[in-house]
Amino acid sequence: MSVTAVEPQAVVEVGPIRIGNALPLALIAGPCQMESRDHALETAAALKEIAVRRGIGLIYKSSFDKANRTSVTAARGMGLDKALPVFAEIRERLGLPTLTDVHEIDQCAPVGEVVDVLQIPAFLCRQTDLLVAAAQTGRVVNVKKGQFLAPWDMANVVAKLTQSGNGRVMVTERGVSFGYNTLVSDMRALPIMAQTTGSPVVFDATHSVQQPGGKGSSSGGQREFVPVLARAAVAIGVAAVFIETHQDPDHAPSDGPNMVPLKDLEPLLALLQEIDAVAKAHPVVI
Repeated sequence: MSVTAVEPQAVVEVGPIRIGNALPLALIAGPCQMESRDHALETAAALKEIAVRRGIGLIYKSSFDKANRTSVTAARGMGLDKALPVFAEIRERLGLPTLTDVHEIDQCAPVGEVVDVLQIPAFLCRQTDLLVAAAQTGRVVNVKKGQFLAPWDMANVVAKLTQSGNGRVMVTERGVSFGYNTLVSDMRALPIMAQTTGSPVVFDATHSVQQPGGKGSSSGGQREFVPVLARAAVAIGVAAVFIETHQDPDHAPSDGPNMVPLKDLEPLLALLQEIDAVAKAHPVVI
């Protein structure tokens, strides 16, 4: 089957939301993993209320399977078969576009039938066959930059998607490995990726403060620094922020130490939107 290569789209449409580096800030938010139907619907409804009040475009995210947990005994999520009907219900009942991770080639087609954005985890961002399978769904593909990649290396990742016929691509910065159990966010990566990939750039404010494997059998995190990094990234200018959130992060089954308490999300968004308005009026040029 021949495929026509395309150019990356500077503005990506996800349902009613337009996401672009020069457009008003959008939000990708939700709990780390899908815990239950009731919890997913409750969280999605609360996030929609916040998004409506703030006038911000929202994509609901959650993972049906956390396949790269630190320990083999750690909770991984509901699984594909149980989660897909919940994603469909969130779209139908709440009108929210949805995003979830895919880890294997065979997951792409069924997920693409239900979910608006297929996300490629950072550890898998160079897996060519997975990227091609995600691209072939025709859905938007959000690729997280690997902790081991330079920002300019993402141009090759995006090329695998566009040469597979899909220009609906977003790229996400989530920190770079720095020694053991530590990530750092190089803010230069944001304009570099915008320039070299031609795609909307997302900043993952919660995984950037993660401490991979930092608690021995699970990852740690420093959620108090989420606002610090989010403010810095938005001041530079990004298309969207990615923020995992939970009603009770300290008792969440995964990524609790770096998730933002749901009650704290709206005031943070209000500040980020103010900063975004200034940043977009004075764009960074490199």
